[in-house]
Amino acid sequence: MCCLRQVRNVYTKCGHGVTLPDEMINCENSKCRWSPFHPATCTPPNCLRTCKQYKTFPQQYSPQIDAFCPACARQQQ
Repeated sequence: MCCLRQVRNVYTKCGHGVTLPDEMINCENSKCRWSPFHPATCTPPNCLRTCKQYKTFPQQYSPQIDAFCPACARQQQ
């Protein structure tokens, strides 16, 4: 199933967080309406019965980075 990936980098040296833009993660399932592998010929009403019409919950990551955030790093230069 296709979903969004949400990443918020947390910088441990200053405690700030930077949220990255959401990224679409595409599956390779031809029965997923959001997939690039979904055929253009699959249209309603048949598509509504045979294909998944929703995305799964977003993948959420919050890596802890042992550095200063970009703004704090610029100020220290």
